[in-house]
Amino acid sequence: MMDPITLGLLGLAILVGLIVMRVPIAYAMIVVGAGGTAIINGPAILLSQLKTLAYGQFSIYDLSVVPMFVLMGALATKTGLSRDMFRAANAWFGWMRGGTAMASIAACAGFGAVCGSSLATASTMGKVALPELERYNYSPALATGSVAAGGVLGILIPPSVILVIYAVIVEANIVTMFMAALIPGLIAVVLFLMTIAIYVRLVPSAGPAQGVSDKAEFWAATRGVLPVLGIFGVVIGGIYAGFYNPTPAAAIGVFAVFVYGLFRGLMSREAMRSSILETAGTTGMIYLILLGAELLKIFMSRAGVPQAAADMAVNSGLPPMMVMAILLIALIVLGCLMDSMSMILLVLPFFWPVLVEINGGLYQMADGSGFGLSTDELKVWFGILALVVVELGLITPPVGMNVFVISALAKNVPMGTTFRGVFPFFLSELVRVALLLGFPALTLWLPRVLGG
Repeated sequence: MMDPITLGLLGLAILVGLIVMRVPIAYAMIVVGAGGTAIINGPAILLSQLKTLAYGQFSIYDLSVVPMFVLMGALATKTGLSRDMFRAANAWFGWMRGGTAMASIAACAGFGAVCGSSLATASTMGKVALPELERYNYSPALATGSVAAGGVLGILIPPSVILVIYAVIVEANIVTMFMAALIPGLIAVVLFLMTIAIYVRLVPSAGPAQGVSDKAEFWAATRGVLPVLGIFGVVIGGIYAGFYNPTPAAAIGVFAVFVYGLFRGLMSREAMRSSILETAGTTGMIYLILLGAELLKIFMSRAGVPQAAADMAVNSGLPPMMVMAILLIALIVLGCLMDSMSMILLVLPFFWPVLVEINGGLYQMADGSGFGLSTDELKVWFGILALVVVELGLITPPVGMNVFVISALAKNVPMGTTFRGVFPFFLSELVRVALLLGFPALTLWLPRVLGG
């Protein structure tokens, strides 16, 4: 009989091999997790677990928020919200050098607040913003780079589907995670705007100003964005205020976007049908990945791999912050190779036990042990850091999913040009990671205040 840890490491090697062979991550995790558990405990035990595993995994009430937020994002792409957001942001920022690129960032942030998906944000805003950026003679690198980078805001600014999944996996409070994500999300917006300002100062021809909007146009554009602010206020503001938890909030958001689409005359039967089908497909994919991740976690736990990794980290003598930095670097590397949802679900069973073991579930002692956080606060802090690093993967070669989306829209711009365009934003994201890593209060202050 093979040593369990050796078997676990072999399972990881097989998993990586399947991913390299382009086997879908859900199927790869199911094959490795089920096969490994059958070898360790026998096929009978595996079959006994499978009888109730899927139901137990998917009947969690908190997970019902996922299809609601996915449907809200699908409806939002068909109701003209993206055009309203960009028109308003362009009226506010367009008079500045690089202002239309800044408007793209602001519009992506606003749309992400009702969408919750980075790819959907990049795709939808790209269709609206790229023609305007081209019309005002922005350089291809800045135009495509700003929209691709702006799209990553959808993954963190509440509501975020991946944030919900993370909270369910580590048993964190979803409302607390939404509170913690707000300030880091706003920091990203500010850093992206500063990045564009510096870029156009160094290369003035890259982002010319378009002139000041007249008052009538300015106020008309501003009024057009009020529905978006209203939906965000009802959904996220209601959650923060404690009026309802995320699941009914998401249902209210779906209803609000649907009514807005009817009011605009854009919510046809075909639009509703395609939104529901898109939601079903996306939700099914997420749930299948969740099932695979659970099977893999069971196998690895019984093989003892997470525990061995935690013991190795504790016995290494490295400071806790150094261990955290190593884990984040590993996430950046993985983000270059796989999509964000799969990466989060794949690494959590290994990374989280390491952090818990190092932290000890204690507040920092006089000798400097631990992170100085309770286990609940560590869940929140690491979750936000992990999602910020996942954002980097969306604009990092060779995968860079947002870059692929934008390249499909801007067919006349080489993909290499888009990657060069997102590089300054990649650097600003590294600055944000350093800030959040060095100052956990940036993440934890709002949950501490609003959570009492």
